[in-house]
Amino acid sequence: MRDLDERFLGRALQLAERARGHTHPNPMVGAVLVREGRIVGEGFHPRAGEPHAEVFALRQAGELARGATAYLTLEPCDHFGRTPPCSLALLQAGVARVVVAARDENPRAKGGLERLRAAGVQVEAGLLEGEAWAQNEAFFTAQRKGRPFVLLKAALTLDGKVAALSGDARYVSSEESRRLAQAYRQWLPAVVVGVGTVLQDDPELTVRQPDFRPFPWMLEPPPLRDPAKVVLDTEARTPPTARLFRPGPRGEEARVYILAGRGAPKARLSALERAGARVVELPREGGRVGLEAALAFLLEEGLDGLLLEGGPRVAGAFLERGLVDKVALFLAPKLLGEGRGMLEGLVRARMAEALRLRLVRRQWLSEDLWLEGYLEV
Repeated sequence: MRDLDERFLGRALQLAERARGHTHPNPMVGAVLVREGRIVGEGFHPRAGEPHAEVFALRQAGELARGATAYLTLEPCDHFGRTPPCSLALLQAGVARVVVAARDENPRAKGGLERLRAAGVQVEAGLLEGEAWAQNEAFFTAQRKGRPFVLLKAALTLDGKVAALSGDARYVSSEESRRLAQAYRQWLPAVVVGVGTVLQDDPELTVRQPDFRPFPWMLEPPPLRDPAKVVLDTEARTPPTARLFRPGPRGEEARVYILAGRGAPKARLSALERAGARVVELPREGGRVGLEAALAFLLEEGLDGLLLEGGPRVAGAFLERGLVDKVALFLAPKLLGEGRGMLEGLVRARMAEALRLRLVRRQWLSEDLWLEGYLEV
């Protein structure tokens, strides 16, 4: 029975991936209904505000849902939000058994399993929980920590440089690595840079040709979409003509946030608003935009996961404040010598004080080494 349960839950994980990048601040969820060993209904949650995965699976199954087993990547919701509770929908359809990968950590939505058990439905939870958590790590981290999940991404040489002294960084890593790195912009709802990166590189921060290999349960890439673009810009120095304001490669209107420090020049703020930016003045800390205030604002905007691409100073500041959850590095077989290191402003006097990563990935991409790891607390 366990082998069958894993098989059908694996299918639910595959379905959930079809909406990656489109559900925030909701989690990705997949649902599979099985009766007498045969799939009778499938569904996934396409985006916030639309029906949940269970609803689509139940619609497809119709009367065949009665007596069936429901395989869900996440505990069914038990509250009236934009949609009615999925726990009630499962009960009304007559589902006899529910197998859930992960419990919901949203205090407003959890409780569906208890409702189902009380009504006599057989409930099991925890199978493939690690996979379900990895699939929705931004959602779970935001629920636990009360701030967005932060992933720091960087490409660097063997001697730890991300750019030459001139600022030139095109290109540290291989084309294969750059394509895969593009996928992180699809996975998370926002990309964050400092104004220095905007002034030096004038990036577009869009999703062009990503490589979606990192998740073994992903059979097909989701529809592409560009992330929200967040610039930490204390004095509002971002040029209104910057390329990040342009429409994306699929014609999407750019969604740009300029997080400025209180007291930034009003004329610059007004010019950026006219360019289409959402300009927000936040408290300063140490002469710069306060990072905790910035994260609190972004979470309120529904941006529960951030891809940090914004230069050595921004990376060092986030790490110094303990605000990075995961690191993704692309290590290229190059030696640059003098240049800009990956981190600035992060100081540890002794090797014993160094920040440590729990590596979860070591993979070759052509000639580059791709590493992923979580910050050890």
